[in-house]
This record gives sequence, structure tokens and C-alpha cells, in this order.
Amino acid sequence: MIRGKAIKYGNNIDTDVIIPARYLNTADPKELAAHCMEDIDPEFKNKVQPGDIMVAGTNFGCGSSREHAPIAIKASGISCIIAETFARIFYRNAINIGLPIMECPEAARDIKDGDQVAVDLTTGEIANLTTGKTYKAAPFPPFMQELIKAGGLVEYVKERMGTQE
Repeated sequence: MIRGKAIKYGNNIDTDVIIPARYLNTADPKELAAHCMEDIDPEFKNKVQPGDIMVAGTNFGCGSSREHAPIAIKASGISCIIAETFARIFYRNAINIGLPIMECPEAARDIKDGDQVAVDLTTGEIANLTTGKTYKAAPFPPFMQELIKAGGLVEYVKERMGTQE
């Protein structure tokens, strides 16, 4: 179960807004997090708290296929993203790095900035704790749940191979 405060954005939030290209000279997650969302929400880095849940409209993560975008979001403390729809490459990149994302149009439209939200990845249930309303998204298949639990594809493979770095 994931619980946090909703931080809400609109439609067509592209990867250039999530992490501006001028910061792509680093792969350091903490440095990327320091600049996450700064062009659309300069206060994001000051208001986000570990466990918060990002909520957005349609086509979240469109644009460049950079993996830096979900890394910046995850490193900022966001525990999950709920959107009406995701750009397919962003969806795959998020799963690859272990960032849970849920497509649920009704929840994405109804949840307001600042609402307290709970997400159950195993059942797909999303609860707006502020309003008491619940929503149903498709739960992740067991394999994808294992990827997310491991922290992403690389960590999953390391676990399966019994290696550590």
C-alpha cells in the first residue's frame, strides 16, 4: 500500500518539462531530482515529500524517450504516478526503474492537488482518503509487481542472478 499527498498536473506533461534537457549531462538521481518539474512548478522540489503521489491528465511523459524523467521523479520522493494515460515509452521506462504508475482516468480527473491518496498495487484500488471515493485501475501482473518491488529491471535481474554491485 502506498500513501501520500497528491501533487497534480495537467495534460501532455512531456519529458522536457519533467527534467529539462539542460540537466541531462548527469545521471545522478539526486541531481536530477533537484531539477525535477522546475520549469512547470519551481516549488516542486520544496513541496514534495517522500511518499507523495503525482497525479496528471492525459499523455503523461510524452516527448523524448529519456529514462532520466522517471528517475528524476522517483528520486524526488514520488512513490507513484496516477494519470489518465501515459506515453508508452515513459510507461516502460518507469517500470524499468521501479516507479509504479497507474492509468485510471476517473481518479486522475477527480483527485485534487493536496488530497491524501492511497494506492494498492496488487489490487489496483486507488482511494482518495480526503473525499472517501475509491477507484479501480488495472493491477500490475505479478511479474511487474516483482520488478517494482525489486526497484526496477536491473535490480530484479541482480536478485535473480544472485549478484550484488
